[in-house]
Amino acid sequence: MKFISLARFRLLSFFLGLLLVFSMGLGAFAQDGNAGIQEATNKVKSYFDTGCDLMYAIGAVVGIIGAVKVFNKWNAGEPDTNKVAAAWFGSCIFLVVVATVLKSFFGI
Repeated sequence: MKFISLARFRLLSFFLGLLLVFSMGLGAFAQDGNAGIQEATNKVKSYFDTGCDLMYAIGAVVGIIGAVKVFNKWNAGEPDTNKVAAAWFGSCIFLVVVATVLKSFFGI
């Protein structure tokens, strides 16, 4: 009969002790899943208006930067001014539309 070395015995005892502690503690931490999901939903809804306002503000800043860049290109007489204007205008519209669609999609 082979004897288990002291290091293996300690390691096995440690893992069995952890298993015992976690198996006994899981029942104490069990909660109602529906209550947790409802609380998370309420927190996300409370932050959603602030996030949409932030998206509108980012859209305004992007619009101002785009207007300055398009104005500079227009004054310099560059031929691709229409393409740059469409790209900047499209990005601003995209941010506003995404915020509005997300609000209506989630019913907030």
